[in-house]
Amino acid sequence: MPIVDISHLPEIERLPGWRGRFFHSEHMTVAHYDFTRGSSIHEHNHPQEEIYHVLEGELEMTIEGETYVARPGLAAVVPANARHYVRALTDGHVLIVDSPRRPDAAGAR
Repeated sequence: MPIVDISHLPEIERLPGWRGRFFHSEHMTVAHYDFTRGSSIHEHNHPQEEIYHVLEGELEMTIEGETYVARPGLAAVVPANARHYVRALTDGHVLIVDSPRRPDAAGAR
């Protein structure tokens, strides 16, 4: 799978206001999300390290109790098993990469 056409992947709304397309590589799960202002991802943790690369808009991210604002040009790194919460400050688009793969990523191919 050297090339993935993201536009041909099915889009799912994993949480209200978070519409995404997912795929797996051998060692990673990749998600492209469009998010809606005011939507959030509940506080949670998982064994994968996770990177949020904001392409458009702004996300407020709380990682292990510290709050940051991620915007274009910034990437947030969530360590494995770290508790984190995300709130959309604006509408936008984010690329999220998890390593190793997230078998629970609904819709991932």
